[in-house]
Amino acid sequence: MRPIKAVLDGVGAAVALLLLSPLFTAIVLWIWLDDGRPALIAQERAGRDGKPFRMLKFRTMVVDAVEAGKRLGLEDPWGLLPDDPRITRSGRFLRRTSLDELPQLINVLKGEMSLVGPRPDLVEQVANYSDRDRRRLAVRPGITGWSQVQGREEIGWPERFEQDAWYIEHWSLRLDARIVLATFTQLLRSGEAPVEDTMNIERARARENG
Repeated sequence: MRPIKAVLDGVGAAVALLLLSPLFTAIVLWIWLDDGRPALIAQERAGRDGKPFRMLKFRTMVVDAVEAGKRLGLEDPWGLLPDDPRITRSGRFLRRTSLDELPQLINVLKGEMSLVGPRPDLVEQVANYSDRDRRRLAVRPGITGWSQVQGREEIGWPERFEQDAWYIEHWSLRLDARIVLATFTQLLRSGEAPVEDTMNIERARARENG
């Protein structure tokens, strides 16, 4: 069944990129007009077995978002605040509708990601994973996933890890189809109230303190 999933990923990504090319152009122009260039960003994320790759996204924050996060006093400058002032006007809409994730269709075509799977984490945070956490690295990361449709930024990382492990243990093409359908129903959901990422903050501190 896994080879079938890989074929469906490639075909689905290629068709989606073709059909959505006008939307891609419109989003790029909107970001340029709203907050300048670049419209696309590439973030280093951990893929299957922890292998790093460059994940593509439409930019939704100010250009110096990480430095701005440090200036705001965030212990985790990659985390989000409720009503985060670093998010641009266009970025708020793109995040709420998940349109900022569309460039990852290119990552799917390259074989770095799947349409459905655990969301790829930052390489820096994967370095702090426990053996139990690393279960989520057993498959290619996805544009959407089980934990995404269960609460996304509104649930903490420990719960996300357990949900991703459940997905891997119970994976089927039917489950993937269910997740895709659930993703579409959430596209116009109201704004999220992200929880503070205390787990990764505490792990980073422990690593620094040896």
